[in-house]
Amino acid sequence: MNASTPSASMNPTARYTRGAALPAILQQRIAIIDGAMGTMIQRHKLGEADFRNEQLATHPKDLKGNNDLLVLTRPDVIQGIHEQYLAAGADLIETNTFGATSIAQEDYGLAHLAREMNVAAARLARVACDRFCTPDKPRFVAGALGPTPKTASISPDVNDPGARNVSFDELRAAYREQAEGLLEGGCDLFLVETIFDTLNAKAAIFALDELMEDTGERLPVIVSGTVTDASGRILSGQTVAAFWHSVRHARPLAVGLNCALGAALMRPYIEELSKVAFDTWISCYPNAGLPNPMSDTGFDETPEVTAALMEEFAKSGFLNIAGGCCGTTPEHIAEIAKRVSPYRPRPTKLFSQLLAAA
Repeated sequence: MNASTPSASMNPTARYTRGAALPAILQQRIAIIDGAMGTMIQRHKLGEADFRNEQLATHPKDLKGNNDLLVLTRPDVIQGIHEQYLAAGADLIETNTFGATSIAQEDYGLAHLAREMNVAAARLARVACDRFCTPDKPRFVAGALGPTPKTASISPDVNDPGARNVSFDELRAAYREQAEGLLEGGCDLFLVETIFDTLNAKAAIFALDELMEDTGERLPVIVSGTVTDASGRILSGQTVAAFWHSVRHARPLAVGLNCALGAALMRPYIEELSKVAFDTWISCYPNAGLPNPMSDTGFDETPEVTAALMEEFAKSGFLNIAGGCCGTTPEHIAEIAKRVSPYRPRPTKLFSQLLAAA
């Protein structure tokens, strides 16, 4: 299949076998996605032993900091964090799989555990969501596919602009393995997030498309890019509008921005995206401002500050999904949920017509 060809598996009007209630919810209110996982893990002050189990007792490489591995070695920590975000009001819980691809896990010598990590992570989030789910407030597991530490568009060698340390096919295979694990573990939707290289994202989208065609499962997909600085571009050089047009063929349930910037600096870019992506919903989960090593969370914004900025986004009509990224906590998410709840979600006329006709 051509990667630029839309398919029914990416069609937001499809009859999803999972996540079926999401489109209707996004029409009715601003949904809430959770906050930072790494920030919450840091609160536990874990040591090297926490990142090892019997299987990894003699593993030759240091494993501390490999947070994705905790779904196997300290599942109690990860499930507890999920439950704190659910208690704070999150509708969507991201799996702890930001770096759980074989490509990312190569750094730790654990590429062979990538699929197992994804299955375990989705199951942990599934148990937590099912525990908090009610008829009036369903909860959803978002299978998170991160950007990988290797980029298909940018040379790792300043002296050789044509050099690459990963190919599209290698990325596609790694994302396919990850997605298979997330699907097996029970995710309701896929979240291709923190995109700094659109070609990496297209590999993930292609892998998801193939998987859903092969399995017949129809899951919603959310795509979230990352504007890295005041240039208004993602790292591989695209503006927000260009990024959207590069992934629009996937017909995602929602497109958005996350990470790198706090809400104050992200505002012009989320406003632009909300205008150009008129035929899908918009998600936004910024950092809690700028890094601040003196803060308890490592970032400078309190829950009240971040939530006030997100409230202004909601009031301006930019949002369908709101939450937080680096430096945000359950306290941030609870405050964001409270502050955006009075506002109607950003209208998407085309989607309303399509869903009514489906």
